Amino acid sequence: MASEASSPAAPPAPGAPRQGDVRERLLDAAYAAVVAGGWARMRMADIAANAGVSRQTLYNEFGAKEGLLQAVVIREADRFLDRTEAIVSGHPGDAAEAVREAALWTLRASAENPLVRAVITGEGELLPVLTTRSRPLHLALQERMNAYLRRHHPRLGERGEVLVEVSARLMVSYVVSPTDPEVAASRVEAVARALTGPVRETA
Repeated sequence: MASEASSPAAPPAPGAPRQGDVRERLLDAAYAAVVAGGWARMRMADIAANAGVSRQTLYNEFGAKEGLLQAVVIREADRFLDRTEAIVSGHPGDAAEAVREAALWTLRASAENPLVRAVITGEGELLPVLTTRSRPLHLALQERMNAYLRRHHPRLGERGEVLVEVSARLMVSYVVSPTDPEVAASRVEAVARALTGPVRETA
């Protein structure tokens, strides 16, 4: 006798949070803890409770408190990149000028951003996500920025990858140790011009 077809998986219960919703709630709860200045004393169980999920769900999603903090910072960086990509796209004629405008906006906006301010001026365990333990942030920034260049400026090739890495590291450095935004943006532009000189057309 032919075997019966397996039954389809049961749909989630009405009102059950989707995985993406759970992740966002956890990130929102962690963001609130950082901005409020209570990150060091906030337990993972507290963050999970504030997000309305179990502590095990939090550990399954982020692994540890450090991973959760990294994810909060990367999400905020993604929001910055949404705006900087729009700025760069609005300056199609001069890539270096576009980089300057994007850098200038980033530096001004970061100075007013609650999460950035909290990380830089707050508890000691926060700052390393932008300094000594910033590798996850840099990898995330470079992955997205490289994807943008491959789509819009493919002829830059390897020079584009160098520009992305140098620019990302410069910008994070300027965010951590603020200076005059105009001066910093002009220096980032100078690097961009040096790395994106005339590109030879291929046949």
